Amino acid sequence: MKLSKNTYQYILTVFLSCLLLWLGWMSIKNEAHLFQNTSGSDSEEALCRVLEITDDDQTISNLGDMYYLEQRIEFDAEILRGPHKGEIISAEQLIDNVSTLGVQPVEAGDKLFVYSPADGTDGVWSAGDFYRSGQIALLLGFFCLALLLFGQKKGFNTMLSLAFTCGAVFLVFVPSILAGRNPYLWSCLICLYIIGMTLALVSGFSRKSLASALGCSGGVLVAGLMTVLCSHTMKLTGFLDDDSLYVYLMNPDQPIDLKAIIFVANIIGALGATMDVAMSLSSSLHELSEQAPNISFTEMFRSGIRIGQDIMGTMANTLVLAYIGSSLSTVLLFVSYQASLLQLLNRELIIVELLQALSGSIGILFTIPISAFVSSVLYRKHKENLPV
Repeated sequence: MKLSKNTYQYILTVFLSCLLLWLGWMSIKNEAHLFQNTSGSDSEEALCRVLEITDDDQTISNLGDMYYLEQRIEFDAEILRGPHKGEIISAEQLIDNVSTLGVQPVEAGDKLFVYSPADGTDGVWSAGDFYRSGQIALLLGFFCLALLLFGQKKGFNTMLSLAFTCGAVFLVFVPSILAGRNPYLWSCLICLYIIGMTLALVSGFSRKSLASALGCSGGVLVAGLMTVLCSHTMKLTGFLDDDSLYVYLMNPDQPIDLKAIIFVANIIGALGATMDVAMSLSSSLHELSEQAPNISFTEMFRSGIRIGQDIMGTMANTLVLAYIGSSLSTVLLFVSYQASLLQLLNRELIIVELLQALSGSIGILFTIPISAFVSSVLYRKHKENLPV
């Protein structure tokens, strides 16, 4: 059976995407330090299912003006995974109103992780986090099913591009940072990979994909430049919270550049929104060129700007609301404890969140004229080597 040109291009895109991911992983896997147990504990982790609650005891004691509540839950559980699979163990869960505030008590039938006694004896195991990835897997399955039902072939291509994007971030980019590679360079390479791979899978090798890729790249570049400029002028350090300090201290001999992490977070956060705007504009102008083949370059460019004006409001809101939602707990805490609004707005953590939202929004604004201009140039050429 003879395959079409589009099929060959699709197979080539998938092959090159897999090849680039494999080459990226092979180049850094020996230098990256992933999933190392640095706690110094000899405890063994196991997944178990709670069979029966054997004891539930609560004690209350006074600590000055406050009280200390401790709840000790003892239970029997069956190991579901690992060398102790099938064994029945005794475990306990300790909950108090200070260090484990908000932890839910275990119940029969729950799945959770438990840790063996540190001394290696046959003593009581300790309860850890609940097993939640199963529910996430179900939600992911529903998402994929909805993509296939509503998007069909496009939905499948979306799933595939999302899988490659996650692979690029978690199999290549994150290990590259842990391996001490330049975050600026590798983040730019990953962004170019994601842009090219996603648009090639969704729209194929076409002028529409090329226009979207150039418009998206231009918007991300503007967002990155704004981040670098503002990081320098505002004297940002990257030490936002305790997590930032731990990241910095992971490798004292070659510490991770925390200012570079701000840059990376900004351009990756802006990438999705700018790609959406670029594709929406290039697709709209492509349809316009098909329906009105005699439209001039100037008329098409003006149409692109008008379409972009309708897009920019919602896209800017998308970024701002996404960053506000992701840091809402921190904002509530700072609003409650800071002395004034001026002091709040000058905290580096808040400034970085605002910088991410504003630089991404500026990137979206510049994506609109860039995409409109590139699309107008490409679509008005009567002879083009790339198929539409």
